[in-house]
Amino acid sequence: MSFIFGGGGGGGGGGSSSGTQVSIAREAPEVESRKLALYDQAAELAKSPVGIPAFQVAGPSALEQAGFGKAATTGIGAPSVQQGIASTGLGQAAAGAGLGAAFAGPNISQFLNPYQQYVTDEIARQGQMAQNQLAAQAVGQGAFGGGREGIQRAELQRATQANIGQSLASGFQQAAGLAAQQQGLQTQAGMQAGQLYGQLGGQLGALGGQQQAMQQADISSLLQAGGVQRALGQQALDATRQTELARAYEPYQRIEFLKGIMTNLPTTQSAVTATTAPGTNPLAQAAGAGIGAYAAYNMGRR
Repeated sequence: MSFIFGGGGGGGGGGSSSGTQVSIAREAPEVESRKLALYDQAAELAKSPVGIPAFQVAGPSALEQAGFGKAATTGIGAPSVQQGIASTGLGQAAAGAGLGAAFAGPNISQFLNPYQQYVTDEIARQGQMAQNQLAAQAVGQGAFGGGREGIQRAELQRATQANIGQSLASGFQQAAGLAAQQQGLQTQAGMQAGQLYGQLGGQLGALGGQQQAMQQADISSLLQAGGVQRALGQQALDATRQTELARAYEPYQRIEFLKGIMTNLPTTQSAVTATTAPGTNPLAQAAGAGIGAYAAYNMGRR
């Protein structure tokens, strides 16, 4: 826009002020009006604050919560370990019982023949019958009470006692053998039971450790898979926020788009020139009018 001032002074009563010429260079009216409208839209849009969506954090996933629950459950494998300890104690008790049976004397009495007394009585009865027969023979021969009879009676009694002793010894040996056999079996059974209980206790203890290791592996797998789920959930929340931001700033992008178009439009200018005529001095004009009237009056008198 340019302003041009020009003009000269007047003389006498008819002096006048100088004229003014103004030249304005501006864009084409259509382009200028569109730019002003775009500016008005941008100003109106800027009055309303943009709603910025809040950041959101994805919470623990279902698998992670399951892993947390398992991690909070303590004592996995403890029952198996306790059973293993109990089995080890039973094994030690059984082994101790076996050793006790090995060092204890065998209980022979429980293996003695309960009919041994009948056998002894039968041997004694047979001996008494032989004594009676011997006495009867001595009486028949007229030698009863003689020396020969006495020797025969003593020999018969000795043979009877020997048979009773042999029967008792045989029964005792048999009972002793059975008692020793039972003692050996008890010792062997105790040692084997102790060994088996010990092995079982070790296996149960190892099982308890395996159960704990399996639980730790399950927790690790749940937390790992749950972490993937939570990461996907977080990505979904971030994507939602980015979408809301894009929607909130979409009007501004349209304004920026229109601005770019108008910036790239061809620039055209129009020139407007306004000229103001010289102004008339009212006093001089009145004086001139008076002079003119006076001259006419004079001419009329002539």
